[in-house]
Amino acid sequence: MLDQIELLANQWMTEMVEQGSDDQVFASGYLQGHLALSLSTLEESQQGLLEALAQDMGSRLDDASSELAPEDLALVRNAWLQLLERLAEN
Repeated sequence: MLDQIELLANQWMTEMVEQGSDDQVFASGYLQGHLALSLSTLEESQQGLLEALAQDMGSRLDDASSELAPEDLALVRNAWLQLLERLAEN
């Protein structure tokens, strides 16, 4: 399941870089690092993997609020919700 999440996330991020606006490219690039850290902390056998990922990423983005301007944080949060929706569909 972790491999599938990584694959889908990488596909989504590639789409953002190739087709997205400057804001979408920024937000997806910012998410990429946080997502990699989050995925590295999760166990393959863990039940509710997507829920655990969503919770961990939510915490990471809450912590990031001190690093980003409010407008940029909104872009990143919106990008995360789009990616999470894509992951939940598969």
